Amino acid sequence: MVDADQTFVIVGGGLAGAKAAQTLRSEGYNGRVILIGDERDHPYERPPLSKGYLSGKEERDTVFVHEPAWYAANDIELHLGQPVTAVDREARTVRLGDGTAIRYDRLLLATGAEPRRLDIPGTALAGVHHLRRLAHADRLRQVLAGLGRDNGHLVIAGAGWIGLEVAAAARGYGAEVTVVESEPAPLHHVLGPELGQLFADLHTEHGVRFHFGARLTEIVGQDGMVLAVRTDDGEEHPAHAVLAAIGAAPRTALAEAAGLALVDRAHGGGIAVDESLRTSDPEIFAAGDVAAAHHPLLHTRLRVEHWANALNGGPAAARAMLGRTVSYDRVPYFFSDQYDLGMEYSGWAPPGSYDQVVLRGDAGKRQFIAFWLKDRKVLAGMNVNVWDVTERIQRLIRSGARLDPDALADPSVPLESLA
Repeated sequence: MVDADQTFVIVGGGLAGAKAAQTLRSEGYNGRVILIGDERDHPYERPPLSKGYLSGKEERDTVFVHEPAWYAANDIELHLGQPVTAVDREARTVRLGDGTAIRYDRLLLATGAEPRRLDIPGTALAGVHHLRRLAHADRLRQVLAGLGRDNGHLVIAGAGWIGLEVAAAARGYGAEVTVVESEPAPLHHVLGPELGQLFADLHTEHGVRFHFGARLTEIVGQDGMVLAVRTDDGEEHPAHAVLAAIGAAPRTALAEAAGLALVDRAHGGGIAVDESLRTSDPEIFAAGDVAAAHHPLLHTRLRVEHWANALNGGPAAARAMLGRTVSYDRVPYFFSDQYDLGMEYSGWAPPGSYDQVVLRGDAGKRQFIAFWLKDRKVLAGMNVNVWDVTERIQRLIRSGARLDPDALADPSVPLESLA
């Protein structure tokens, strides 16, 4: 049971932390709620950082989860710009960078992830960028606009979702863009060879140059400025700015130092939590990018680095902190916008997990749904420029039904009739 004298502390000022705080209040909890973030900005959502805000289509204020006044109005105590340096499980305290100790009755770790760094010469040059935080997007937005004005070159290391979305934004400003990717196609580990080429073609049509099967080995500069990049196959590409988009690593240092159970990097990393998002310490929970949760639907431990997981995981953890019965079984979901292509992806189909890809619609016109199947069961679905089908796709995934691939591919057969 939870009483009004208790203090719930949330470490992490992102979407998961903000939604957890909101849920605690909406569920009737009237004890102390303390939200600690190491950035000075109020909690914000990350998708606009590589989409609408970065491209100049949205204003900065649109990224925030709540208006600044909302926190005081809901009696949420904010500590912004304050990193948590330690968690003392025995004393049930967290220590801030300024030495302040804050006691908790229950603790939520929503520390997120951080961009992986290139380990090559030249990364200290001023023109080398990452994109994870709002401050990164502020800076990169100005850089892209400048490259567009000056016919400058951006080199992106990595053809994942962030790399491709930034490529689209950069081309919108008029910058020249080269993407260097070690795999044979974009999104190779997410979509497989069947659909990665579709995104290569999309970007090529918009003037992006790809260099597949190669890695950056050096960023060349002079007087602190970027001039070019070199790759391991001996090529050199002109560059005035470089974006490292080679993935993110969960921020588990606090949890590790506190002795909480972790998942090793080979299995995705993160803080190990059960289906209620509880860690190996019964008074500590984890949500968002950092949480590697046992997924009751997929029967595996899964760490998901997408907006919907923070949006839904924060509230689920808050309810568990309140002693409610929680089984966090949301189907993983994410979306992307690139040029005139919009897509949504539901499910989980890592390389080697599926034996068939079925297309419904016209891939040539980039208006279709792709399904990844194993033994005729839908593991994942991606709708490209086809809308209002996410719930039906997720219902197919949840059903575990064996389907007729021909019926699945036939647009005349309603999806809702298949399971």
